[in-house]
Amino acid sequence: MLIETDVLIVGAGPAGLTMSALLASYGVDAVTVTRYASTANSPRAHITNQRTMEVFRDLGIEERVRDVATPNHLMTNNVWATSFAGQEIARLHTWGTPVERKADYEAASPSSMCNVPQHILEPQILAAAIEREADIRFSTELVSISQNDDGVTATVRNRETGETDTVRAKYAVGADGARSTVADQLGFPMKGETGLGAALNIWLEADLTKYCEYRPGTLYWMAQPGNDYWVGSGTWINVKPFTEWVLLCMYDPAAGEPDISEEALIARAHQTIGDAGVEVKIKAVSKWQINHMVAETYQQGRVFLAGDAAHRHPPANGLGSNTSVQDSFNLAWKLAAVVSGRAGAALLESYTQERQPVGEQVVDRAMKSVQDMAPISQALGFTQGQSSEDGWSSLKDLFAPTAESAGRRDRLAEAVQLQNYQFNAHGVELGQQYRSNAVIDDGTAWPESDRDPQLYYRTTTKPGAPIPHAWVQQGTRQVSTLDAVGKGRFTLVTGIDNDAWRQAAAELSAELGIDLDIAQICVRGDYDDVLNTWTANREIGDDGCLLVRPDRVIAWRQPSRADKPAEALRTALTGILHR
Repeated sequence: MLIETDVLIVGAGPAGLTMSALLASYGVDAVTVTRYASTANSPRAHITNQRTMEVFRDLGIEERVRDVATPNHLMTNNVWATSFAGQEIARLHTWGTPVERKADYEAASPSSMCNVPQHILEPQILAAAIEREADIRFSTELVSISQNDDGVTATVRNRETGETDTVRAKYAVGADGARSTVADQLGFPMKGETGLGAALNIWLEADLTKYCEYRPGTLYWMAQPGNDYWVGSGTWINVKPFTEWVLLCMYDPAAGEPDISEEALIARAHQTIGDAGVEVKIKAVSKWQINHMVAETYQQGRVFLAGDAAHRHPPANGLGSNTSVQDSFNLAWKLAAVVSGRAGAALLESYTQERQPVGEQVVDRAMKSVQDMAPISQALGFTQGQSSEDGWSSLKDLFAPTAESAGRRDRLAEAVQLQNYQFNAHGVELGQQYRSNAVIDDGTAWPESDRDPQLYYRTTTKPGAPIPHAWVQQGTRQVSTLDAVGKGRFTLVTGIDNDAWRQAAAELSAELGIDLDIAQICVRGDYDDVLNTWTANREIGDDGCLLVRPDRVIAWRQPSRADKPAEALRTALTGILHR
C-alpha cells in the first residue's frame, strides 16, 4: 500500500514523539513509525531540565509531566559513599537546589527541572500527540529509505503481520536512536569515537527509604576499594523515591563480560547497599556502551536527524533526552512553515546551523564530565587491583587528623566541587546561542558575564537567544513572558508605545499569510510588568520590538521604532522565512 504524507518520522522516543505532537499541533500531515510495540519499557534517560520543561509547557503538558515526575526538591543530594549503609564520603547539592543557586534557576525559567524516567515520560508525550490526532504506528520498522529532489521514499514493515508499505513523503526525520537506520542508509557523516566504555543497567526494586529520606537525591555513587573503573563500584539512579532504582555498573570488556544471572545481580546490589537484609527484586538488565559521536550535518537533502541519531554521548549532565526534545522543538515549526508554503526551503538549513553546534557542545561536555570523575577516585586513594585491606586503610587515612590527610581532604573537596560542571551546569542547560540564516544578527556582541558561562546562564534579547523569562500579570493571572509567545506562531513583542508596530503586524500577517501575534509586555501593558523585571532586562526601548519565532527564539530586534515599521518588519520576516 502507498502512504503519502508531508513528513515521515522514524522513531518514537523523546525526539520522535515530540516531533509528532508538535507537527500535529501545527496542522502538518505526518506519519510516525517505530519498530517497537510500545513506548520505552525501561527507565533509560531521566533528568529533565528547565528548557525541556518549557517545551512541554508550550505543548500544554508541563503539569502532566510534573505530576508523574520526582520533584526538584527530592533531587537535592548527590552522595558518594562506600555503600548506602556504609560510610559517606562526600555530598554535593545538585540540579539548582544549592542555596546559592536556587535564585539563578528560579529567575531563569517558569519551569522547574525534575526527574522523570523515560518509560514514564514518553506516554505523556504520546498522549499529547494522540490528542492532536497524530498518526503513530508502533511495531512498524523502517526497511529502506531513499530520496530524490522531489521527496523521500521509504519501505516500512509491520513486524506483527509482515506486511510492507511504501511511504512517500516530502520530508523525513530520523529520530531512530543511536543505531539509526536513517543515518546509516543515507550516509550521514559522523565524527567521534564509539565503544569508549561498557555499562550494565540493572533495573530493580529495593526499599532504601531509611538510607535516603534524610539525604534525598537522584544519584548515589558507591566507591569501594579495588574498583576505580570509570565511576566506581556502581551508581544508583533513583526511579521512584526510594523503592525503585537503576544500578549502573561500568565494566571492562577486556576483563570479560559480567555475570548477569539473577543471583549475581542481587549480590552486586547487596554489595553496594551494605545491608543484606534489604529485599532486592530484579526487573530487567541491559548492556550498553559509551559513545562520543555527533553528526557533522543534521540534514541531507530532505532528510533530517534528531535526538540520539544525531548525537551520542554518556549520560553525564543528563543532557541526552533534553537535547533530543529541543532538537524537535527547533525543527518542527520550520518543517510546518515550509510544507505549508509559508517559508522557502532554505529555512530548513538553519536546523543544522543552530542545533549541530549544540549537539557538539553537549557531547563534549558529557564526555568531559565523565573524565572529571577521576579526581574523586584519586583523592580516595582507590586503585584498580589493590587489596581490600589497602583500600580500606587508604579510606581510613583520608579522615585521619594529620596534615597529610588534610591535604587529601582538600583534594577531595576540589574534586567534588568540580562536579558542579556536571550537576549544576545551568549555562550548558539553558545557554544556547543560535547563529543561522533564521536569525537576523543586529551587529551587537553577545553580552559577557563575569561568571563562568558553563555554570551560569545569562539572559539576553540578542537575536539568536531564547526570550528571557519574567513573571508578568495578565488580568488576574500571573504568567511568564514565555507564555506570551510560541504555540506555533511568530510573535512581535512590543513596549508601551506600540501603535505603529501593531498596525505593521496586522498588515504583514495578512500580506504574508502567517500567524503573527502581538504581545505588549510592559508596565500597564496587555502583559503587565508589575514587578518591572521584564523592563529591566528587555534591552529595547518603549517603542522598540522583538520578533520571536515559534520556538521562542528571538529572530530580530529593533531597539526603537523604525522610520517605516511595516517595511522593516517585512524585510525581517521575509528574510527569516526565505520568502
